[in-house]
Amino acid sequence: MLLLQFSTSHYCRKARLALGYKQIDYKVENLTPGLHMLKLKPLTGLSTLPVLLPQIQGHPQAIGDSTQIIKFLESYQPEPALFLTNPEQQTEAWMLEDWLDESIGTATRFVYYQFRAKEGKQVDPSFLSQMLIRVVRQQYGINDATVKLATSRLATSLAELSLRWQKSEYLVGDSLSVADITAAALLSPLALIPDYRQGYPWLFERIVQIHQLCGEKLPPGL
Repeated sequence: MLLLQFSTSHYCRKARLALGYKQIDYKVENLTPGLHMLKLKPLTGLSTLPVLLPQIQGHPQAIGDSTQIIKFLESYQPEPALFLTNPEQQTEAWMLEDWLDESIGTATRFVYYQFRAKEGKQVDPSFLSQMLIRVVRQQYGINDATVKLATSRLATSLAELSLRWQKSEYLVGDSLSVADITAAALLSPLALIPDYRQGYPWLFERIVQIHQLCGEKLPPGL
């Protein structure tokens, strides 16, 4: 299998965690932002990554979107499972996954790129890196006002995750699920931001544990 990705994307990290947890052999191809659309449009009609190319006869040529990739992997190789056997718990796990995908992943992106453009500029002050950050900030409308909203949204989400993860090893049920790997991936960029590292040590302990369980390299900052 081949995973088309941006190397720094937390949504692509989510797909890698799922592939790693299921112990599926795969390779990655890192695409260049902007130019990536030339390759993706003919494959999926989409402009977003990750995209998985199963390269297996009888299976789809290309699967776009991290959620759809996980659904495919679960049907292709059911064990070890990322879906919970209890239907109510699995529904809850999907609700968390969708909330994390649509709201928290976006909030993380806003806070992360604000940090990288300002006090975290020294992480990589190179011209190419800073140019990419400027493009991302412009593309998504990242500014002081939108970052303030994103910061508030993250505080609410981390309070909810804290109640779950500090009460149990898993967000839902008694085994790793799609909710856990989604949270671990989409919140991982916060590891570079000192305020979050100091304020939420339990979060990064869990992110490390899930990455180790999935055989995935730890995100920057960890």
